[in-house]
Amino acid sequence: MNPHQVYVSIGSNIQPSHNIHSGVRALREIYGELQVSPVYESAAVGFTGDNFYNLVVGFQTQEEALAVNQCLAEIETAHHRQRGHEKFSSRTLDLDLLLYDQQIIEQDKLRLPRDEILKYAFVLRPLADIFPQGKHPITQHTYADLWQAFNASHQALWVVDVTFS
Repeated sequence: MNPHQVYVSIGSNIQPSHNIHSGVRALREIYGELQVSPVYESAAVGFTGDNFYNLVVGFQTQEEALAVNQCLAEIETAHHRQRGHEKFSSRTLDLDLLLYDQQIIEQDKLRLPRDEILKYAFVLRPLADIFPQGKHPITQHTYADLWQAFNASHQALWVVDVTFS
C-alpha cells in the first residue's frame, strides 16, 4: 500500500519559538522525515493578540486522514492547547491537517482540503514554499500560482529566522 502525502499547518503565538520547535519534534517522532517550510510571523487574525509564528510541514503516512487528525489533536493537547468556543484566540500550538493526498473529505468535523489554504497568507505561502507544483484538489491551480495571485496586502507576513535540526 502506498503512503499518503499529508500537509499540516503549524501555528503558535504563546511562546511560539518553543512551541513550534516542540510541535515539529513531536511530528518527527511519530511520522519520521518532514518537509519543513520557512517560518513566517504575522499579526493575529480575527482578534487582538500577540503575533503568530506559522509554517507548513509535509510527510508521508499509512494512517487514514481521521487518525492523522486525531493525532494532531493529541499533540495540541499535550502542548496545553486550550479549546474554547472562540475560533480566533491565542494558541500554544495549532496543528491543522490541510491536505491528504488529493482527496476531498467531509467526514465528522474534518473538511479537506482545508478552507484556510485559500483564505490566509500564513497558510498558503508556506504551503507554496514546499509544494509549489502541487494542485489544489478543488481549484486545480498550483499552490505557486495561487500564491502569486493571492492579495496579501492586508495579511502581512515576514520570514523569521528559525531553524529545525
